[in-house]
Amino acid sequence: MNLAVFGATGTVGRLVVEQALAAGHQVTAVTRSRTKITTSHEHLRVVEADPLDPDQVTPALAGTDAVIIAIGGGAKGGVRGPSTVAIIEAMQRAGVRRLICQSTLGTGDSRSQLNFWWKYVMFGLLLRRAYADHELQEDAVRRSGLDWTIVRPSAFTDGPRTSGYHRDLDRVPGKLTLKISRADVAEYLVGQLTDDSSRFEAVGISY
Repeated sequence: MNLAVFGATGTVGRLVVEQALAAGHQVTAVTRSRTKITTSHEHLRVVEADPLDPDQVTPALAGTDAVIIAIGGGAKGGVRGPSTVAIIEAMQRAGVRRLICQSTLGTGDSRSQLNFWWKYVMFGLLLRRAYADHELQEDAVRRSGLDWTIVRPSAFTDGPRTSGYHRDLDRVPGKLTLKISRADVAEYLVGQLTDDSSRFEAVGISY
């Protein structure tokens, strides 16, 4: 597939680019600064564009089959939501329908899957603005009219790619660790390019 990746220089987005290339996809890495892309590959195209500006993003999506959003934003928030809104507008202009968006576990109806610490200390206090940013992001995706999948990973680790994470977390017996490696998050995001089973769903993933 022809894939565009937003957040391609981030800790997850970089792995998305690498794994998508390894899987044989054509990848367009959309970034504010092309010098931050250190990967070189014959099937990789790097485009400089501000993800907050749909006029800049739209040309980058020419010929694209799908988009993966793996944009960060840190604790301050204010980046994921507005960027996602702009990217969706650009996708609609360019006629690109498939959207896979990385959010976070705990957003929307997945809040019940968090423990006390994540509900009330992390997202309730320390990461309150980042959490609100994810809520805005998910709302934009759901209202987009696109063929979307929202992926909600738990807390990131730098562990290896294991393929050993859980999905459908409400059905998982026992307690979740509420951790997952960035490499496994990237694997799941890229896997949705060829898996239609989770279209129009928000899927939590965790160990």
